[in-house]
Amino acid sequence: MAESTLLDVKNLKIYFPIKKGIIKKKITYVKAVDNVSFSIKEGETLGLVGESGCGKSTTGRGITQLVPVTEGEITFGGENLAALKKSDLRERRKNMQMVFQDPYASLNPRLTVQDILAEPLKAHGVTNKKERTERINKMLDVVGLNRNYAYRYAHEFSGGQRQRIGIARALILNPKLIIADEPVAALDVSIQAQVLNLLKDLQKEFDLTYLFISHDLSVVRHLCDRVAVMYLGRMAETGSTEKIFENPLHPYTQTLLSAIPISNPRDKKERVILKGDVPSPVDPPKGCAFVGRCPKAFDRCHHDRPQLQRMNEEQEVACHLYDE
Repeated sequence: MAESTLLDVKNLKIYFPIKKGIIKKKITYVKAVDNVSFSIKEGETLGLVGESGCGKSTTGRGITQLVPVTEGEITFGGENLAALKKSDLRERRKNMQMVFQDPYASLNPRLTVQDILAEPLKAHGVTNKKERTERINKMLDVVGLNRNYAYRYAHEFSGGQRQRIGIARALILNPKLIIADEPVAALDVSIQAQVLNLLKDLQKEFDLTYLFISHDLSVVRHLCDRVAVMYLGRMAETGSTEKIFENPLHPYTQTLLSAIPISNPRDKKERVILKGDVPSPVDPPKGCAFVGRCPKAFDRCHHDRPQLQRMNEEQEVACHLYDE
């Protein structure tokens, strides 16, 4: 695995304004992503995990500038994307592509597969029709679809086939980074395994780097080299997949791992049950975001926001339990 960093996110904030009244005056903000930092090396797969509403999908869309970034740096291939002009950003986008969660919603039902795959090629200057057709046919082969499918419409395919089309659309520009936003969540379990294996094979074949967004920790364990755990728009813990699953440090990570189903019903596993509700991202806690639900919280957790600190060569955690 290459050691150079491809993507470096520092202090990323993505706030959405809440407006009220006839003149739509801003009264407050939804803090969807609140000071998040992480990096991904070339050829690596980073799993970004957390429960629904934690900000992981918004983080992925912020990296590709599909949603406006409020504050922070996103360095891709040594360039700060937030500082680029729109024309320059458009050029860089071909190296960053997304695979979306819902294959039924992410494909235009009025276009054939050929038109869907031709769109990004046209947008990035591939004007020769013969060249486009050759690249489309090759990409259909790569994702395991018949070339004759190019003349069909999206509604004629199963969910797994549609997601393969979505993957083909993401790959057709030969990107370096793929941001996969819950790419198997909407698929049957048997189809999930096929798509995950396809993603692993494609990574080897095209030397891809993945940001894999998911709430399914079993899938993350199978696919990812490292894991980053988010809660309420903040980073709780990062580390190698092996370390995170063997020795989770943050109480929230411990809770997530305790919820993974076990294969043998005779095996006993201690389940951590959380009490209380997830706080509002409009008015998050002053201290630790997890303080209201954490069984190990103490006084400092209510007042001081913990920062990510390195615990060993492979793990960082934002928790006052480990402060010296």
